[in-house]
Amino acid sequence: MGYDIERFVGYVNEGLLCSICRDVLEDPLQAPCEHAFCTVCIHGWLVHHSNCPEDRQMIDVSLLRPLYRYMKNDLNRLQLHCKNREYGCEMVCSLESIDRHERECEYSQIPCSNAGCTVQIERRNLDGHLAVCEYRSRECPNGCGYTILSAEDTQHNCVAELRTELELLRSEMICRVEEAKHEMESRLDSQRRHMVQKESILQNEIEELKSQMSRMMSDVRSLMAAERQHRQELEQAELEKRELMELLRGLQKDCRLTTTEGSRKSTNFRPLARLESVKRKPREVTVI
Repeated sequence: MGYDIERFVGYVNEGLLCSICRDVLEDPLQAPCEHAFCTVCIHGWLVHHSNCPEDRQMIDVSLLRPLYRYMKNDLNRLQLHCKNREYGCEMVCSLESIDRHERECEYSQIPCSNAGCTVQIERRNLDGHLAVCEYRSRECPNGCGYTILSAEDTQHNCVAELRTELELLRSEMICRVEEAKHEMESRLDSQRRHMVQKESILQNEIEELKSQMSRMMSDVRSLMAAERQHRQELEQAELEKRELMELLRGLQKDCRLTTTEGSRKSTNFRPLARLESVKRKPREVTVI
């Protein structure tokens, strides 16, 4: 439905009227034949018809388009009275801003916010009504803290209300304690599982280190045994070297003492016999 034409100030162009309700266009849509309608009006029309209500041309909801810009601008510039004029509002504003004004208008009729109250009252008088509304909420004058919502509540039992409130607080506290307990148990279980997993990893690492240490000790023992054998071989070679050196010195001494050819033959025979003895000796040592 459109805006009542009686609310507008001055002349309203015929092209800005809905072809169905004949009021000023509200949320307008335009058909391909350029006739304009209120959105609600044309949608309701097309439920039972499939043509334009003006020239009977075939139309469909999918063919409807927004109003031309120049027509939209002309529509928004129209001046009209607030819908609360009958209650005393004298505001006249453009159609473009009328909705914003009416949402905040002090003369708007709004319902009382107290539960159970059916009074409709002007926005500007709402605070005064709430102060005297029989459905207003207020605390018990005896100081128990109970909120009185109706006349029957004025006869309530303060002790019973305090007990009820205490039970509610106690139940809430128990629930919170249980929730905290469950949360702590969950955290402890999670930490325990993490620690067990970590311990297993560390144990595996320790076993791996022990295995590596055992292999290293075996390698060290093998190296030490090889070193001892090498040392013995060096000592044996050193002993043979000394014996050879003594033999060479003996040969040199014998050569200097030789003065005749016969004596040289005799001398040559003796060193050779000694050299043969030295060659046999290492074999005996090796066997030992």
